[in-house]
Amino acid sequence: MIKPLSDHVVIEPLKEEKKKGGIILPDTISKERQEQGKVIAAGPGKLVDGKRIPLQVKKGDIVVYSYGHEVKVDGKEYTIVAEDSILAVID
Repeated sequence: MIKPLSDHVVIEPLKEEKKKGGIILPDTISKERQEQGKVIAAGPGKLVDGKRIPLQVKKGDIVVYSYGHEVKVDGKEYTIVAEDSILAVID
């Protein structure tokens, strides 16, 4: 398992449903769009002036994020993002 540090979050990307008759975008364009995923692990928070600022997201949250670093662990793909790359939590 991945243990994120500081204000980083490990996200398992949600699979998109393929739509009949949809438009296929090249990788360069699709990398710019927002993604959705499930928070698998969250770091302890950023250290500011000696105080730890807790994250606003928690394990299990479904979030919308703009970009991150893709990693593969034990055959599963994850994305690691800083908390400020998370745009919203979906209820």
